Amino acid sequence: MSVSYLETDTDRLTGVVAHDISTDPFPVNGWDAVVWVSGNATQAALYFQLAFGMRLEAYAGPSTGNRDHHSYVLKAGKVRFVVMGAVSPDSPLADHHRRHGDGVLDVALEVPDVDKCVAHARTAGATVVKEPHDVTDSRGTVRTATLKTYGDTTHSLVDRSRYHGVYLPGYEPRSSQADAQAHEPAFVALDHVVGNVELGHMDEWVAFYNRVMGFTNMAEFIGDDIATEYSALMSKVVASGDHRVKFPLNEPAQGKKKSQIDEYLEFYGGPGVQHLALATPDICATVDALKARGVEFLATPDSYYTDPVLRQRIGEVRVPVGELRKRGILVDRDEDGYLLQIFTKPIGDRPTVFFEFIERHGSLGFGKGNFQALFEAIEREQAKRGNL
Repeated sequence: MSVSYLETDTDRLTGVVAHDISTDPFPVNGWDAVVWVSGNATQAALYFQLAFGMRLEAYAGPSTGNRDHHSYVLKAGKVRFVVMGAVSPDSPLADHHRRHGDGVLDVALEVPDVDKCVAHARTAGATVVKEPHDVTDSRGTVRTATLKTYGDTTHSLVDRSRYHGVYLPGYEPRSSQADAQAHEPAFVALDHVVGNVELGHMDEWVAFYNRVMGFTNMAEFIGDDIATEYSALMSKVVASGDHRVKFPLNEPAQGKKKSQIDEYLEFYGGPGVQHLALATPDICATVDALKARGVEFLATPDSYYTDPVLRQRIGEVRVPVGELRKRGILVDRDEDGYLLQIFTKPIGDRPTVFFEFIERHGSLGFGKGNFQALFEAIEREQAKRGNL
């Protein structure tokens, strides 16, 4: 049966376009979960609840028969985070954390046919980490498999159409007293997930997503697009046919000093997920709320907002420029519309993973007009850390 996605509120917020997935060799319905490894999953889960307003939905750990690790499932809108932390010193998660610190282990995708996707991926040369298999409990069956991507990052493929539980077999529904004190969620959807790879490997991974998943090239930023006096990077964006799943891929470029990608690769210990872009319908309210809860954002100089070229380029937007300036929110316009965006500082001990908050109004882009200001803001933070 032919399936075409219709625009919903979250689809509009994340720039989804109409597409018939029945034509895809590797059909993807959307995001399933972002799986994190943390040095202290219990506290990290509480942070996502209290700071970002996520709700605890499920849990697996020693009390449910999992002696290896704690695993907390959190939800906000359509976004699912699974935060895992080792209990056993011999856990593979402990090894992962020693190498990379807090970060993303797996970006799981919801697919209608796991076996079809894996068969195509294998033919296209992908490494299958876990073969298609069923996991079952009294609530039904989930079929899943896992593919290797850049570094130690994986993509689990999940078909939960026959499952009626809260997450996966082995997890129990769980709530938290923190939920009663938590605020409204700071976001409602996952817009895109950005990966950093080594110099010379960006095109290799772009080709991987083209070949293995049938993703198309959506955007390309090279040369002076993302460069300052001291450092530079190159970036290409691949996306599923409906743009529901988008993966920008960055690699460092030659510069006088260490770029943000070089810094990430050094401290993460190799390629990995650099940041997650989270969609919000009201970025001003989101920033106000998150700042009140202690979340720190990159600073934008006043000169950004007084630039006459910016004023002419962006035209009329929903929020007065003075209100954007007060919060440090960036604005960009393309042929399809405009977007508002802001970036947090790294959320962990290492200068690696951070978040972007984005409010789209028709724009299908990634804020190309803001790259210079963003890059300079990151460089200022690098200099403070002594890593520029």
